[in-house]
Amino acid sequence: MDVKASVESRVQWIKDLLKTTGANGIIYGNSGGKDCTLVGALCKMATDNVLGVIMPCQSAQNYGSDRSDAIEAGKRYNIKQIEIDLSETKSSFMSALGEHLSEDCAGENNIKMAGININPRLRMTALYALGQARGYLVAGTGNLDEITLGYFTKWGDGAHDFNPIADLNVAEVYEHLRYLGAPSSIVDKAPSAGLYQGQTDEDELGIKYADVDAYLKGESVEPSVKQKIEKAKAASAHKLRMPLKYGE
Repeated sequence: MDVKASVESRVQWIKDLLKTTGANGIIYGNSGGKDCTLVGALCKMATDNVLGVIMPCQSAQNYGSDRSDAIEAGKRYNIKQIEIDLSETKSSFMSALGEHLSEDCAGENNIKMAGININPRLRMTALYALGQARGYLVAGTGNLDEITLGYFTKWGDGAHDFNPIADLNVAEVYEHLRYLGAPSSIVDKAPSAGLYQGQTDEDELGIKYADVDAYLKGESVEPSVKQKIEKAKAASAHKLRMPLKYGE
């Protein structure tokens, strides 16, 4: 891949999008991760009106390395950052749900994941509220590996107005970050959604991103790994389509 040409093409695409939509700028969630750092950098190259929002939500990781890396990314690319702590909002919401969350539940893991997925949904609600008030588009930050595996929260980080890196696999995201001089702390750390302390993408998925990259390029991967990837892809297909309507 010609990374220089790729960057220039994506920046022009964002500029054209802003022109055709009449939006005043772009807002995105800045978790201090590789994907949002790349999206922020590309957007900043397209317009000065970019706002990164750091949104800790109970996880200690959100208050430590994630927050530090998010702040560093904002400084590196001269992107305005604000911080909104959603921890109390999450607590209040969980309290409101109360016993109803476990009533007639489909298992303990379902309860756990329901609680975890509230975090990205609260974050996206915040982004759209802030974005609408400013007339900004909400940028998505998922890469091709995550989209293929369905490794995102429906109506959470899966909700956005546009995504400038949706076609890039993880290795290509790193190539772009290095080309744009991203902080080494972001490039070198293990990919993580930061949903809870100690969480990493690859441990949770049970799949290495290098294997997903190989699968996407049509290269040979272990049959067991291929089966895991295709199972995840099939199970999450509903996340990639609009809600079903009667008759479809």
